[in-house]
Amino acid sequence: MICVRNKASQIGQYLKASSSAVASQSRPVVNVIPKSNKDERFPSDPEAVTSNALANVLPHQGRTMVVAGSFSAGQQIRLAHTDIQVPNFDVYRVKSRLNPTVLSPTTQEGAKMTSYLIVGASVVAGTCAAKGLVTTFVSNLSASAEVLALAKIEIKLSDIPEGKNATFKWRGKPLFIRHRTASEISRERAVNISMLRDPQKDEDRATRPEWLVVLGVCTHLGCVPIANAGDFGGYYCPCHGSHYDSAGRIRKGPAPLNLEVPAHVFVDENTLVVG
Repeated sequence: MICVRNKASQIGQYLKASSSAVASQSRPVVNVIPKSNKDERFPSDPEAVTSNALANVLPHQGRTMVVAGSFSAGQQIRLAHTDIQVPNFDVYRVKSRLNPTVLSPTTQEGAKMTSYLIVGASVVAGTCAAKGLVTTFVSNLSASAEVLALAKIEIKLSDIPEGKNATFKWRGKPLFIRHRTASEISRERAVNISMLRDPQKDEDRATRPEWLVVLGVCTHLGCVPIANAGDFGGYYCPCHGSHYDSAGRIRKGPAPLNLEVPAHVFVDENTLVVG
């Protein structure tokens, strides 16, 4: 070994070491991706602005809330109303109405129609309410039921021909006014009142012989009799068969009393006031 080293040292001045790069003739197995100068990073977590995201940030069971503070650093943060970030829902809105300061021709007519409908419905509802209020107020100023019940009516007798019966409404009840003939007057005054169920003279029931004024209400159960009908040519109640004569007196049937004669006054030859 010593000998070899000696020889190598003697010929070392004739040797020179060198290196050279030779391109390989074979293709690489893995392609080399050149490094980009752009700073590529993973996207950061979205900022918590919705209620769900903020709820996930809150400490859950098993966690401990820790507050760190410092004497040299501030502990308060003041924010204005413009610093609050809210979700943006422009994706779900109508494209033509994203700008609140500009009216879109396509949606302007629809918005006007909606406003017109709301205003019209409000006007109708207000009119109905005002009508009910005014009606209630005016009805309170009108005459009471007691005053109306004592009201009088005026009847023109020339409109009722002889032998006919006219019906009017007075105090909510039918009112019969009969223009009697001479034969009816003589027949009723010839009746023996002792044979009547409710004895009354014809002179007491008709102050003027040719005019009979009675209420058209049967004294049995309150039905309305039929004029110029029955066995005695006066009035007939179809409910239970009560017969009245031309003086309104009960002659046959279950009715216990004669037809009622209301208070009336003959103002002149052609005018009658009832009440």
